[in-house]
Amino acid sequence: MSSINRPREQRVGSGRPPPLERQPLYERIYAVVRLIPPGRVATYGQIAEIVGGCTARMVGYAMAAAPEDVPWQRVVNAQGKVSPRADHWGAELQRQRLIEEGIEFDAEHRMDLACVRWPGPSREWLLEHGYPPPEARGLPPGHSQPTLF
Repeated sequence: MSSINRPREQRVGSGRPPPLERQPLYERIYAVVRLIPPGRVATYGQIAEIVGGCTARMVGYAMAAAPEDVPWQRVVNAQGKVSPRADHWGAELQRQRLIEEGIEFDAEHRMDLACVRWPGPSREWLLEHGYPPPEARGLPPGHSQPTLF
């Protein structure tokens, strides 16, 4: 009898999240984005690198479908800009939310990524939650993110 057909009390489980490779991609992305504190941002590519097995574009799709508890506004493009949306309203809402969090934009609507970029989750968090550690992503020990430039 498969575990699906067993009565609930007979199913065996650890209470821990499933292994990384079995978690839906968007949920893995959302778990990382939820860590970005107010007043900080991450790039689509940065989130893709942390999560592993996805692209910046996939992170963008996940942000477009994000539930309310995911701070989607804190994910921006690699130029430090809010990415254009099919509806102009979404980009303006994102920019306004970031301004309310204390992020400043220059005349070209860019933020200073060197100042506001989130350094990423701790190595301990990555390991505890089954994400690839920095060294598995080719980064030197002690570094959580690649340099910006």
